[in-house]
Amino acid sequence: MASFHKDVLRLILAFSTLTPLTTAIANLSDPCYNYTVLDNPWRSISNTDTSKCDQSVSWSGWYRLFFNGLSADMLDTCIGQRHCGTQVPLWMSGGHPKVENGVVTRAMCGSAFDCCGNPSNPIRVKACPSNYYVYELVRPSFCNSGYCAVVNTSATLSTVTPKTTSAAVTNIKSTDTTVTAETTSAGINITLQDGCTSQNCFQNLLEQIENISTSQVLSVNTVSNILTMAFNASEKILESSSSSSSSVSPAILASQGNSMLKTSEKLISTLVKPTYTSHNVSFALAAVEVEVFMVGPQVTLDKIPRLDTTNSSVDIDLIGIAKNNNERSAAVAFMSYNTIENLLKPDFFNTSNDTIKTMMSTVISATLPKTTNTKLTKPVNFTLKHIREFDPSGSLSCVYWNISEWIVDGCSVLETNSSYTVCSCVHLSTFALIMQTSRPPENDPLLEMLNLVFVSVGLVFFSLALLTFALCQWSPGVNNVARINICISLLLAHLLFLLTQQFLNLIRPQQVLCAAISGVLHFLFLSGFVWMFIEAVLLFICVKNLSQISSKKREVLSSGFLCVIGYTVALVVVGVSVGLLPGGYGSEKCWIKSDKGFIWSFLGPVCVILALNMILFICITISLNSTLKNLNAEVSQMKQTKIMIFKTLAQFVVLGCSWILGFFTNDSKVLEILFLILNSQQGTFIFLVYCVLNSEVRQQYRKFFRCLCCGFKQH
Repeated sequence: MASFHKDVLRLILAFSTLTPLTTAIANLSDPCYNYTVLDNPWRSISNTDTSKCDQSVSWSGWYRLFFNGLSADMLDTCIGQRHCGTQVPLWMSGGHPKVENGVVTRAMCGSAFDCCGNPSNPIRVKACPSNYYVYELVRPSFCNSGYCAVVNTSATLSTVTPKTTSAAVTNIKSTDTTVTAETTSAGINITLQDGCTSQNCFQNLLEQIENISTSQVLSVNTVSNILTMAFNASEKILESSSSSSSSVSPAILASQGNSMLKTSEKLISTLVKPTYTSHNVSFALAAVEVEVFMVGPQVTLDKIPRLDTTNSSVDIDLIGIAKNNNERSAAVAFMSYNTIENLLKPDFFNTSNDTIKTMMSTVISATLPKTTNTKLTKPVNFTLKHIREFDPSGSLSCVYWNISEWIVDGCSVLETNSSYTVCSCVHLSTFALIMQTSRPPENDPLLEMLNLVFVSVGLVFFSLALLTFALCQWSPGVNNVARINICISLLLAHLLFLLTQQFLNLIRPQQVLCAAISGVLHFLFLSGFVWMFIEAVLLFICVKNLSQISSKKREVLSSGFLCVIGYTVALVVVGVSVGLLPGGYGSEKCWIKSDKGFIWSFLGPVCVILALNMILFICITISLNSTLKNLNAEVSQMKQTKIMIFKTLAQFVVLGCSWILGFFTNDSKVLEILFLILNSQQGTFIFLVYCVLNSEVRQQYRKFFRCLCCGFKQH
């Protein structure tokens, strides 16, 4: 008779939930279908009576828990004293099992002076297919204690359900996506047309998602798969629109961006479920990273930990917000979008000045889902990592999205450096970090053509100078080691730089290759300047000892010693630079980045060398002038003197002193062209001064051309 009454009670409870009974076949050996219904209102966590004691109850077999007819689960998180109608509430340690785990044993904790200050006798628990649990309850080990349960809003309330039937299934029909939800409260059927590339089918998908009840609690797998479907469809729509027209209108981009934000926030809110202490959920997809944190009335934290994603984090006073709610609970959802920048472009930041807007961070959103009172107790701080090269001259703005534009109201920059920026905002919304920089002058076709022509001419004369140094016979006292290495370094540097700029569109996407090229350019240009300094020193020694040029060179500076200095100095500077800031190479132009002043790893040594070369050049000019005054005024000597003066003046370019013009070229096209001509023709001046104007070399040129002409005549 007792068994009959149990079956009748099960049927009454099943029909009272308005959930259809799929079958009435029971497996008496399975506790999921052979249990006692325990409907005890005092087991609610909010009951603060302390008179109940489950040690006096005669426990026997398996039980399914209800609270006023609603399905309930054993509490599996820490709870404070004097709840659930008892002095020491009992909660299950170790969490609930899954269906495939079968029957498991769980320890029972009694919340006294701490979370598990009074452990009780363990119980057995089993997960049932329809998202509910059955428990084999036993007599607690001490009185003034009682089992504590919480309403399960995700379980079906049918009490006789075959093991193979699931009453909560989410079918997401797509090309490659099928999801079975574990915690949905009702069946969800979401379909996406195969190969959807139109706004109509995409809008239909968003409407289906919009129809999901906000009171539902969905599993992480369900939410992540629906989000993936939505973002993939959005990207396909954007690609299709871009390919069919030259550009997509800002209104369409803003509308689609708003839809994706609304859809994401709606889906993420379904991850929030009631908790009495604290709970967090996180997952990462290709398009978005999500962190959800929930706190309840019995939270034991002083403040919630910082919510982190790969490129951003947030500090929010969620505990204070929860205290301002009647339920004493609150939840925050933090999302970092990796691809939505394609929709919510930085150009939507409308400013009065004509600047270039660059998105310096991922777009992030912060909301308070399923929280009644969303008023902030203090400003929220967001730390945004810079995802692009930082320009020290740029202006950073913390902005939030307002329907159709980025605005700064209520947000400010709290702290910034070259790697990240901290934004402080007095409200929650969708945020980003945008940098404004001055528009660079438009590319001048004339300068680009002149650059190509003059650099190419310079490369030719570098090559001719090297051939002359290598093939011609020189006097024993002549030391060309510095000139040869100037030609080698600058020839390779100019050639590599010219090729890089010509094929920049192909090289720039290969970040490692771009960084490697900038490192090599740093070394080659720097070694070229070091050799210019060595040439200045040699020339100074030459002028100071005009009567003993060759012997003094050999005595003071040997060729081997010069080679060690010429390349080791540049190699050490580059090596130290790489060690201090490995990511300093590979700018937008495949050159040195300006981050953290890294450009000074090149400008610093160059400025020092140019200053020293200018000093040496002035000393050389003064010394040469003093020496010439003491010479006899013979015609032949005067001719040699004029040549010496011309060569000395030509050294102004050879020694790189003309690079100083680079500091004065702003807004002066004439100086820009002069700077380009002089510094691209260092090889030309070396060839003229040391080859063409050298009488011995000219004789060898004549001999070579006579032989060449004779050879042509014979043929």
